Amino acid sequence: MTTKTINPNLPSIAIDGGLSGYLTRIKKFPILSEEEEYMLAKNWKDRGNIKSAEKLVTSHLRLVAKIAMGYRGYGLPVSELVSEGNIGLMQAVKKYDPDKGFRLATYAMWWIKASIQEYILRSWSLVKMGTTTAQKKLFFNLKKIKNQISPNSNGDLKPEHVDEISNRLNVKKDEVVSMNRRLIGKEKSLNAPLKDDSGTEWQDWLVDDSLDQELKLSQSQELSERKKLMNDSLYVLNAREKEILFARRLSENAATLEDLSKKYKISRERIRQIETKAFEKLQKAMLNTANSNNLLPRN
Repeated sequence: MTTKTINPNLPSIAIDGGLSGYLTRIKKFPILSEEEEYMLAKNWKDRGNIKSAEKLVTSHLRLVAKIAMGYRGYGLPVSELVSEGNIGLMQAVKKYDPDKGFRLATYAMWWIKASIQEYILRSWSLVKMGTTTAQKKLFFNLKKIKNQISPNSNGDLKPEHVDEISNRLNVKKDEVVSMNRRLIGKEKSLNAPLKDDSGTEWQDWLVDDSLDQELKLSQSQELSERKKLMNDSLYVLNAREKEILFARRLSENAATLEDLSKKYKISRERIRQIETKAFEKLQKAMLNTANSNNLLPRN
């Protein structure tokens, strides 16, 4: 396994020698305890220690691989998805602040998924895709919903299924039909041979892409703690600040500055200022609450 740099400070991991060898090698890196992770993250953030950053990265390579496996149905080599996920992991490590009180895995997961999804969108060259949140949601959720409502459907969708998917994802019916046909055309057969001429098939390399139970429980607990921490800290915001922050950052379909400026009869720049101030106030309150409740790891 070799490294390549994505910025002057932080190295990333490249896949050499085939995917199977890579997956075997990354299992040798130890999983960090909460205290070890905190100390390494502080050493990297405060002192720029590259060795600490490398340990943070290598301890989460298995997480990247598991997430990447969940996107293997889009007709792209899994090794490329893993590589893109690793880039997202690098960015997460670079920006991670251990004093916020949350584990790196919880924070990095969103960076990893975003990096992989953006790569898939670029690779598919969907000119009309990616312009709205709803369209992206359609692209990445169509297969899952199809399996829920019609597990054995491999061709065109039935009209009633098109209607249901259209309503659930808030997209036009013709977009559902068009996307389904694109996905059908791009699906890779699980019996297709690997590119390395090894005589093996894609299905030979499929692994369970679900997180292990310990990690699931840990992430579920952290998410619950994070939600409670945020709810306990909302008291610092007045009604307008809370409404604007929720509309801009905590809603599935974020409101635009233009929409909110019309609603509150103030300028778009003023809306942006209120949003920024509210976010900073909430962050500070969450950190203070975490400190007072001893939720942050200590030296």
